[in-house]
Amino acid sequence: MAASKKVIENSNRLRYIRALQRFQKSILSYLSNSEEVTKEKYDKKIDNALKLLKRVEPSQLYKGELQDLENYVKKMIDFKESELSGDEIKADLLYSANQLEKSKNSKKYKKDKHSRSKFEDWE
Repeated sequence: MAASKKVIENSNRLRYIRALQRFQKSILSYLSNSEEVTKEKYDKKIDNALKLLKRVEPSQLYKGELQDLENYVKKMIDFKESELSGDEIKADLLYSANQLEKSKNSKKYKKDKHSRSKFEDWE
């Protein structure tokens, strides 16, 4: 029995999402673990990661956080053609990664502030 079109689209979308996440994780681990980031080393790392990303066919992403991830990966790739130094690239990308994680975490849970004041009416 052949797989339906919807199942194939979903599997391609998941494959694309995982490739984006793998790309992001590899570049971020390089940036955070390396002592000195140079433009040449960064470009080489981007080229190696792009080989894996180009194997996967791009798919349409609908969730906001996934679109943010896709834009972040495009931003990483765009820095390859920029004239910025390695340290500037590192600072900008690490800051953007932090903002991306903050936006993802803010959607997951919300801390109850002043939780005791909710129950004051009961006393």
